[in-house]
Amino acid sequence: MEKANRLRKNSEFRRVYRRGKSLSNRYLVLIYKKNGLSDSRIGFSVSKKFGKAVDRNRIKRQLKAICREQISQIKSGYDMVFVVRAQSGQADFKQLKSSVDGLLKRARLYKKVEKE
Repeated sequence: MEKANRLRKNSEFRRVYRRGKSLSNRYLVLIYKKNGLSDSRIGFSVSKKFGKAVDRNRIKRQLKAICREQISQIKSGYDMVFVVRAQSGQADFKQLKSSVDGLLKRARLYKKVEKE
């Protein structure tokens, strides 16, 4: 993902946690908030309870790949944090992708598709 589309500072994460709305499913929690910018930014949070660094980095790489594909379809002007739940360790890539897709749909963060 490009730098413009990433949350990186602790203060940015805290702002989303404090004032954002949240949705969850079996594998992930999505916390989102309007940011007033022209780009949407995405961050990932994986607790040490999830597993060793190798496992935490693997799940983050998978989520980044999923979001890289979806970023063009996401509405601009939002900050989003995906919090990984412990059960995500048993999920494969396809299940994670459908989990991210379902959360973004429920949050209504996809751009509207114009009918031709």
